Amino acid sequence: MKTLKEKALELAQILEDGKGENVCVIDVSEISSWTDYFIIVTVHSSVLAQGLYKDIKDFTKSNDLQIHVPNRKNPSGDDWILVDIGSIVVHLMSSEARDFYDLEKLWFNGKKIC
Repeated sequence: MKTLKEKALELAQILEDGKGENVCVIDVSEISSWTDYFIIVTVHSSVLAQGLYKDIKDFTKSNDLQIHVPNRKNPSGDDWILVDIGSIVVHLMSSEARDFYDLEKLWFNGKKIC
């Protein structure tokens, strides 16, 4: 059985293979009470983001994980798609959003695995 870290790294590799750029995994388990891993990925189009989202859905099904869908309407922008898988949170971000929000800097106390 795979550990959570192995699942996060495997998913990150799938996203990189799917043409996501600058894929970064951050272990936030010691500084966050609501998740263990962030996977941050730069995407350059909504088509690519939707393709990667499909890859994430396929991965969750085959690894006994579940995507938690919020009970609110998602904003219409394509700059940032957050996929909550519970212990793993995937951030599909445009390069502009990634530069602006700079999650790697915000979560600097986490352990970068990328």
